[in-house]
Amino acid sequence: MTADTARPRRCAVVGLGARAQLFTQALTGPHADRTALVGFCDVNTHRMAVHNDWLAADRPGREPVPAYAAEDFDEMLRRERVDLVVVCSVDRTHDDYIVRALEAGCDVVTEKPMTTDADKARRILDAQRRTGREVRVAFNYRYNPVHSAVREAIAAGEIGEVGSVHFEWLLDLRHGADYFRRWHRDKANSGGLMVHKATHHFDLVNWWLGTEPETVYAQGGLFFYGDTAGRRRGHARPYTRAHGSAAADGDPFAVHLADSPVLSALYLDAEREDGYHRDQNVFGPGVTIEDDMAVLVRYASAATLTYHLTAYAPWEGYRVCFNGSEGRLELLVEETTWVRPDVRAEGSGPVMHGSAVGEDAGRTELLLRRFWERPREVKVATGEGGHGGGDIRMLADLFGERTDAPDALGRAADATDGARSLVTGLAANRSFETGLPVRVRDLLDV
Repeated sequence: MTADTARPRRCAVVGLGARAQLFTQALTGPHADRTALVGFCDVNTHRMAVHNDWLAADRPGREPVPAYAAEDFDEMLRRERVDLVVVCSVDRTHDDYIVRALEAGCDVVTEKPMTTDADKARRILDAQRRTGREVRVAFNYRYNPVHSAVREAIAAGEIGEVGSVHFEWLLDLRHGADYFRRWHRDKANSGGLMVHKATHHFDLVNWWLGTEPETVYAQGGLFFYGDTAGRRRGHARPYTRAHGSAAADGDPFAVHLADSPVLSALYLDAEREDGYHRDQNVFGPGVTIEDDMAVLVRYASAATLTYHLTAYAPWEGYRVCFNGSEGRLELLVEETTWVRPDVRAEGSGPVMHGSAVGEDAGRTELLLRRFWERPREVKVATGEGGHGGGDIRMLADLFGERTDAPDALGRAADATDGARSLVTGLAANRSFETGLPVRVRDLLDV
């Protein structure tokens, strides 16, 4: 970052939903000696008050963070003399806040995806080049130790030149369904799972292989969720949202906001301001995103990727296999092994998945299979915290002390990385519509 290192960087967060807590806790906790949280901005004043209440509970005596309405974003930047803006708002609004922050002389950290379409990505890239400010995309998966081990093995030539990658990502019936309850269910808000979720995965492949996509062909559709599929398979129930509906009782696909202190505070109690319902029926009308998607990508390196995302699986996790000129590398991550139908959303977190599910959690295995050799497991220490320790490492890189020594793994992701991760999903969405392969550069040249 380019702010004056003699004083703490003055930081503001825009978009105070559940994900923002990761950043507010980091800015006021382990990185408080280098950062000062000086502004909140959101369309909902109640959510900003909730975050201030949480900060006060963690650090008694702390003054509340000044809260600004969304229309007062520019005023907040001026009045609070903001150096760094953290963008956690609805995906379709990212570009607006990023560009305005850059033009006001601020650096930016943005949640993934960086934005939701090619025009918005161009706006961000143009503003970043024009202003010379920094944009960082919060790709926490790059910081997961097992993903770092994959990059190290490939870079070291353990399997030679990579010719192809097979990548399967499974979202279980608890986590996967959650995208169909929230604002993400409308593709205009999120770009669909090819953009909102898979941008993580496409970024990993770009980063692991050190290349960029050239051509994308994809097929996808709404197979499991939505009103038509729900009626056909007998999952449909007659409610619009779960809260206050007897029809949602006993529905394993419903989320009950009142069961969770976090969901109640951030969403149920905030509805009176904006009318947003966090607990919509996943088998109701209005779902415009896909839940089953297959993608074929060719890269500049001549490697190919076969990728599949399923949002209704009985377990959660992913398999990635790299085929090389001297062997094969296989990664298996089981974040959950099965889903209990009677577990309701209780506890402190907004979503239960991965390591948060305790006895349901599975294993991680990284196998190196070199030609003419026995398979060898690559042992990797898993880290504490979210995403296998990736969150903690990413936050330290974003907000901690900068050193002159370069990161040998190149984990920091800038606006160009954000655009390159995004464009595979955008091309996949275009291919869904046309049934044809899509040249990436015809959408966005990065």
